[in-house]
Amino acid sequence: MRTRYKIIENESIYFITSTIIEWIPVFTKKEYFDIIVQSLCYCRQKKGLKLFAYIVMDNHIHLLASAENLSQIIKDFKSFTARKIIETARAEKRKWLLNQFEFYKKKYKKDSAYQVWQEGFHPQVITKEYVLKQKIEYIHYNPVKRGLVKQEDHWIYSSAANYIGDKGCIKLDTIET
Repeated sequence: MRTRYKIIENESIYFITSTIIEWIPVFTKKEYFDIIVQSLCYCRQKKGLKLFAYIVMDNHIHLLASAENLSQIIKDFKSFTARKIIETARAEKRKWLLNQFEFYKKKYKKDSAYQVWQEGFHPQVITKEYVLKQKIEYIHYNPVKRGLVKQEDHWIYSSAANYIGDKGCIKLDTIET
């Protein structure tokens, strides 16, 4: 693995992308979005995750985050949310979704019948203020670019509202410069 995609500086701010296996659109209903939101809130409150920007799209998430043990927190987050997504899909009898998770699961993964997230989370350390601003704009512009909303702050599952002084669905941490 290249060092470009490794946590090498604890407590630095990282741009993180986690994608659903084969880009399957999972986050299409409130119940699935809420799994991510509630888990990120828990990680902030109980695990020391500092969250500076986020977006949950239909098949991936972007975060600007830091923590003393960021790799472990993201690993736990993905493991927990995968279990909850599978549990919810079973309860809703979404066989097509479960079939996709089963079909695309990596063969060497023996601990589960399904795979929800692609492996890794591509952490990119942010060392310059202009890059930080670029990443925040990129995160918030995602749903506009996809034609889902006309303005960034209209996407509920994003920190864009936080950045214009409104209350988003997840409280953000302050970036210390």
